[in-house]
Amino acid sequence: MDNDSYKYYGDIINMPRRVSNIHAPMNILNRAAQFAPFSALPGHNDAVKETERLTETYLSLDDEEKERINNILQNILYNINTVNQVYVKYFIEDEKKSGGRFVKVTGCIKKIDTYNRLIIIDNIKIHIDDIVDISIVEE
Repeated sequence: MDNDSYKYYGDIINMPRRVSNIHAPMNILNRAAQFAPFSALPGHNDAVKETERLTETYLSLDDEEKERINNILQNILYNINTVNQVYVKYFIEDEKKSGGRFVKVTGCIKKIDTYNRLIIIDNIKIHIDDIVDISIVEE
């Protein structure tokens, strides 16, 4: 030990540890548990998890791919009663950080809303501009 420790605590450094005659010593698990609720940095764990969460980058489609998707949507629109199932891959922008994720869905088209540029598949609203791939599922 250094001299500063003896200077300030020399009178108690070599004293024996007090042991209670009434209470049994607490086991290690219970001793650790009494400090568990304490968080020195509230929200830190959530911030670390959010930073670790990965997002994907949306790369805009070229004109040829946009035209292909548009042609398929027009085909579906004109044949809405005969098209049973479609496969759609679309991008959902993340609300908390840049990027987002790609979602794939297969289902029945309930409606194509050309005014709001939405398609509704099994009660899922998908903005047409977010679609990166679409195809008619042949049965």
